[in-house]
Amino acid sequence: MIEYVKEPFSDDESLAVLNPYVRAWFTKNFTELTPPQKFAFKLISERKNLLITAPTGSGKTMSGFTTIISKLFDYSLEGKLEDKVYCLYISPLKSLNNDIHRNLTRPLDEVFDQIIKAKGAKIMKENIRKVTIGVRTGDTLQSERVKMLKTPPNILVTTPESLAILLNSSKFVENLKSIEYVIVDEVHELANNKRGVHLSLSIERLADITVNKFARIGMGATLYPLDEAAKFIAGYNEGKPNDCIIVDASWSKKLDVKTISPVSDMIYTDDRKVEEATYALLDSIIKKGKTTLIFTNTRSGTERVIFNLKKIFGYGDDIAAHHGSLSRESRLEVEDLLKKGSLKCAVSSTSLELGVDIGSIDTVVQLGSPKSVTRAVQRIGRAGHSFKAVAKGDVVVLNRDDLVECTIMLDAALKRHLDSFTVPRGPLDVLAQHIVGMSLTKKWSIDEAYNLVKRVYSYSELPKSDFMALINYLAGNYVGLESRRVYGKIWYDEKEQAFTKRGYNTRLIYMLNLGTIPDQVACEVIVASTKKSVGSIEEEFLMKLKDDDIFTLGGKLYKFEYSRGMKCYVSTADATSPTIPPWYSEQLPLSYELANEIGAFRLEFSKVLEAYISKNKVKRFDKGEPIPKEALEILDKLPADQNSKEALYGYFMEQLLFTKYVPNKELLLVEFTGDISDYKFYVIFHSLYGRRTNDALSRAIGIEMGERLDLDIGVMVNDNGFMFVFDEKPEIDEKMIHDIISSLSRGSLVPLMKRNVRKTEMMKRRFRHAAARSFMILRNYKGFKIGVGRQQVNSQILLKAVEDMDPNFPILKETYREILNDVMDLPRAEEVLSKIRKGEIKTKFIETSLPSPFAHNLITFGHSDVIMMKDRHEYLRELHKLVMKKIAVK
Repeated sequence: MIEYVKEPFSDDESLAVLNPYVRAWFTKNFTELTPPQKFAFKLISERKNLLITAPTGSGKTMSGFTTIISKLFDYSLEGKLEDKVYCLYISPLKSLNNDIHRNLTRPLDEVFDQIIKAKGAKIMKENIRKVTIGVRTGDTLQSERVKMLKTPPNILVTTPESLAILLNSSKFVENLKSIEYVIVDEVHELANNKRGVHLSLSIERLADITVNKFARIGMGATLYPLDEAAKFIAGYNEGKPNDCIIVDASWSKKLDVKTISPVSDMIYTDDRKVEEATYALLDSIIKKGKTTLIFTNTRSGTERVIFNLKKIFGYGDDIAAHHGSLSRESRLEVEDLLKKGSLKCAVSSTSLELGVDIGSIDTVVQLGSPKSVTRAVQRIGRAGHSFKAVAKGDVVVLNRDDLVECTIMLDAALKRHLDSFTVPRGPLDVLAQHIVGMSLTKKWSIDEAYNLVKRVYSYSELPKSDFMALINYLAGNYVGLESRRVYGKIWYDEKEQAFTKRGYNTRLIYMLNLGTIPDQVACEVIVASTKKSVGSIEEEFLMKLKDDDIFTLGGKLYKFEYSRGMKCYVSTADATSPTIPPWYSEQLPLSYELANEIGAFRLEFSKVLEAYISKNKVKRFDKGEPIPKEALEILDKLPADQNSKEALYGYFMEQLLFTKYVPNKELLLVEFTGDISDYKFYVIFHSLYGRRTNDALSRAIGIEMGERLDLDIGVMVNDNGFMFVFDEKPEIDEKMIHDIISSLSRGSLVPLMKRNVRKTEMMKRRFRHAAARSFMILRNYKGFKIGVGRQQVNSQILLKAVEDMDPNFPILKETYREILNDVMDLPRAEEVLSKIRKGEIKTKFIETSLPSPFAHNLITFGHSDVIMMKDRHEYLRELHKLVMKKIAVK
């Protein structure tokens, strides 16, 4: 049963569960218990499964470890502490593991020093030993591994991948059988992806071999829904979640947040002045505090901010960049300087948002939208490095869609709303990997192995037919695979209904190829007609490309033709703008929950403005007039500066006066319009559901529309909607749009979407990832790394083979599941269509002589970075001037 603990224990009750030496150390070093500690100490002493959620700087680490350290010193004082692992700590970050080792070494040393002073010579006689801690990751030296095998630490700090290796290390696994506690940190970074599912399987395999049932402790900063996280940590038994107590101290740290517009007019202020105002604002924030942390969302943005701050204001080594493209040594150096308080400012893409200790931060600045409430809270929570401190965060916005998004995001954070995460349901590629690992340890009956797998939350509803399909694939029972050099990895005795290891090489294959993170490299871009190389793109970007997509590289436009291995073949494009911007793959998608919050605000605010327009018979917009009282009552409740409030009001008034409609939570606005720059025609769906949901919706609607019109249709997708692009004016009206949506909402979109994604780059490359995880193709064979290009070619041959062999082949099935559910959000797309069918969402078709204000960012989406950002701004201004000619006071 999952339950919440509501009342904290008193400090006296909590401290009473600690042995005298640990209690004395704790009270000497801390004046009081933090909120999560008031719950956790006693519950962990009772060996309860626990989920602790609390912000950065709230004492989460000591919440999880203090009682365990006390118990281990109890064993020591009783002369019962042995050279074996009692506590296993797992984190997705190697850097966090090193932090934990460093932070726990001090209390372990100091508590033992107290015992030495109290006991003196009796220590040897009574066999009192120091509690030890060690780190085992991919970076651990071989000499350290040998030492650890002979004398294992009492507390082992590791990663999900290293745990999977240790479970198949015949000697070291003996040291894990005595484990009494398993701590999983940064749950929010694991529970929503395959790496977390991989870890869950490892934990259940560990539970299968331990002498006693161990307590499971999950820790995370920003988690919702907590019930899902608890199921992820505690696992299942006979179809029901195991007991787990939730300690929710998520909001124990106060937030001081606001959106800031550095200029009073986002449309007409000169680009140079916008840049000057933005950097002047950053400089002002940096100089006010001791240390500032700036997030930019992209690596290129991080480098640009650092360069300009140094160039304009003369900063030197007192500011630094931190992102994934920098060397590990460079990142560690920046983290160390932050801990020491030696930096005035660090600028990061996303790499500093997780739990690695970076010392005390005064203010967090976010440039542009982080695209989710949870991510905003996670980043801003890095400020104020103590549980009583206030986390101060400023979000700087430069366009009106970002302004609405970020203001409502911060308002949601203040209301304690978070985005929900989803645990991937039954990924078959990850399971295939673990079945091979299990086969190496002993002979398993089918039912025994299946029941173990179903104890993992992700697989709690796994059909036995899917499990057996994997067994048959891994046993080499699919005719035709061996001729393509895919050999059996397990022995399966159908009569006995059991499986075990197969061959000497399988262990080597498992050890060298396990894990869920795919290999990715840059892809060379080649002009197909001349075979001339013109540059490279990230594979993640190539994955997003569809036939005839146009993108920019080196200031020139190219049309995507096809790919071979890791080469992307293009032709020069005769177009004025790309259909997909170069930063598209790097941009984070807007969460569905935040999109709904924005939709609800749009509905509320537009109703107030509609009433104001009607009451006052407003026909034209007077920018010089003050914001009316009715609007101010709503705007003044939002965490935004005055510039932002005025821009918000103007944006909504312009849309209402131009079209009479603001797309919102209850209204899907479909706009048929034209482009003033290149005489194209657009059908724009103002669908505020986030890019993942819009990706699925746009594909489904695009297929139906293309078949009805018998035309090739260009499509562009972003978080606020999607649009179809036509070279000639199509015969589209309200009835056609209604019929398309009605047709799609009557049944499942899965068959249609499968046909759509089958021939895409996404399918080819995601199949390679799934094939590598399930050992269909190998990344490393007998110590020799196999290039990603060779992997891709092999996987494309296998993709065609398994389709011909069995359309329900498990790894093919998993590829479709991952694309439709994890990359896109097909369930939410179907939910939107269902709401339209039920009348919960209305649709409205309008024709406009030029794009409406809410369409401007989507229309100019493709114009980004064709030559320079200023071209996009000029185009926005031109569109805005034409709108204002129709609605502004003359």
